[in-house]
Amino acid sequence: MADEALFLLLHNEMVSGVYKSAEQGEVENGRCITKLENMGFRVGQGLIERFTKDTARFKDELDIMKFICKDFWTTVFKKQIDNLRTNHQGIYVLQDNKFRLLTQMSAGKQYLEHASKYLAFTCGLIRGGLSNLGIKSIVTAEVSSMPACKLNLHFL
Repeated sequence: MADEALFLLLHNEMVSGVYKSAEQGEVENGRCITKLENMGFRVGQGLIERFTKDTARFKDELDIMKFICKDFWTTVFKKQIDNLRTNHQGIYVLQDNKFRLLTQMSAGKQYLEHASKYLAFTCGLIRGGLSNLGIKSIVTAEVSSMPACKLNLHFL
C-alpha cells in the first residue's frame, strides 16, 4: 500500500515539476505533455522488459493486449482494466472506470481540462511497453467523466 501512495505522489510531482518549469520558461508549454509522455515511454519499456523476462512468447496482438490489461495494468495500477474492445484491425480501446491517477481529483467536471496532463505519462507507459514488444502504436486518452478514462490504441 505504501508503494502505491509513493507512486501517486511521484506522479503528481512529475506533472507539477514539468508544468512549473514551463511557467519559468525552461520548457515551452506545449511540450509538457510530450515530455511527460516520453518519460512514460522509457518507464514502460523498462517495466515490460522486466515483466516479460520469464513469460512465453505472445502469439498475436490480442494476446499482448490481454497481458497489458491484466498483468501489466494490475502491477502498475493495482487493478485490471475494466473493459477492452477491439475491431480486430489494430484499434483497441481500454477503459478504466476508476483510474487511480485521476481519483485524487474531483469526481465532477471542474478539473476535466487538467486530466490530459495526468494521462500523458500513462499513454507513454503503454506506448513504451508495446514498443518493447515489437508493436509501434499511437496511444491517446480521453476523459468524459472523472475518474473514468478511455485509452485509444492504434497499432501502426
